[in-house]
Amino acid sequence: MASILGFRVRNFRALKDITFGQLWNAREKSDPLTPLTAVIGKNGVGKSTLFDAFGFLSDCLRLGVEEACDQHNRGGFDRIRSQGSSDPIEFAIYYREDERSRPITYEVSFDTDNVGRPFVKSERLRQRRANQSRGWPFSFLILNDGKGVAWRGDSFGISLQDENELTLEQLLAKSDEESPDTEVVEMDDIRRLGIATLGSLRQHPRISAFRRFIEGWHLSYFTPDAARSLPLAGPQRHLNVHGDNLGNVVQFMEREHPRKFREVLSAIASKIPGIDAIDTHRTEDGRLLLRFNDASFEDPFFAQQMSDGTLKVFAYLLLLEDPSPPPFLCIEEPENGLYHKLLDALAHEFRTHARSKGRGSQIFLTTHQPYLVDSLGPDEVWVMEKGGDGFSTIRRASDDPLVQNMINEGLPLGGLWYSDYLDVR
Repeated sequence: MASILGFRVRNFRALKDITFGQLWNAREKSDPLTPLTAVIGKNGVGKSTLFDAFGFLSDCLRLGVEEACDQHNRGGFDRIRSQGSSDPIEFAIYYREDERSRPITYEVSFDTDNVGRPFVKSERLRQRRANQSRGWPFSFLILNDGKGVAWRGDSFGISLQDENELTLEQLLAKSDEESPDTEVVEMDDIRRLGIATLGSLRQHPRISAFRRFIEGWHLSYFTPDAARSLPLAGPQRHLNVHGDNLGNVVQFMEREHPRKFREVLSAIASKIPGIDAIDTHRTEDGRLLLRFNDASFEDPFFAQQMSDGTLKVFAYLLLLEDPSPPPFLCIEEPENGLYHKLLDALAHEFRTHARSKGRGSQIFLTTHQPYLVDSLGPDEVWVMEKGGDGFSTIRRASDDPLVQNMINEGLPLGGLWYSDYLDVR
């Protein structure tokens, strides 16, 4: 299962410069992100911005950087670049395709051209050689302003040290001399990511794998009102970001995985208080209704009549039962509308899924609910705060010796946060 080991953001709104997890070139050694990771913090510290950083990268791949800047009310490049900064927006992802593969670093930066339009300023993909455990990694994709070089197959190019000392022309000449697998690249659209184009070519398997990884990300902005809509009948494979195709996903599972579907609905129903069974009902005009059977009543209730909490729990559990789960699943504030005693069970479901080798998703949450934090370990929780300069900072809860000692003594993490022990002292 592909997973993110670390993530760095620079000049993206309140995220002036933060490192989240492990990077190959970090000055201070840090452990990689856990399968289940949660970010906590007060209102306005940047949790939603970090969530949107993942969404922005995903949109850049799907739509291009210019369109991504205008999605989800971002307001354009100048609105998302950190206030007072004229430097490029930069992202770095340190990830690995599976537990046996060597980690890969992807670095990308965005800036504006001479007429103020955003474009992809640079892209890098790097990996150490098979027999290399330390030292400089070797690049297999280098792009500056849409021009550069890529190495086909599993071949490697030039070390980072050499790359930093050579001009692009020297780099192209050197790579052409030393490697028969070199491919000179010139993008015809500098507002689209190079990995979007090269990742569609069979001769670039590592770039293709990384492209598929980001394409598979799922960011959940689930809203119960959207899930209460009446979609036209027709199966759909995956739940969308707002959840308004909830009934269609149920129909897909019912059609394509009937046996598994009955097991899933039975399992989900057993985890939602008062629900005996869940199924679908097709109306005469071709629309699909999601139907819940309450143990206390003879007649079923439709999704339009169910509580926000019931619909949210159902949607999250359905996400976890996806036959082809996303490699990276982001959920913002899953606790909203849920009874607090359900949060421990929900955290358990998230962790079980995230740790399931071969069929799980790496899960990233943002939350401000102490009851949910109580169910998490200090290595799974990152604390985000606003620094004196107005920009966000982030640190892992387990990095604080006092917090770790109190956890070892049996004190709940959410209770410590509620009592301000996780704030900077």
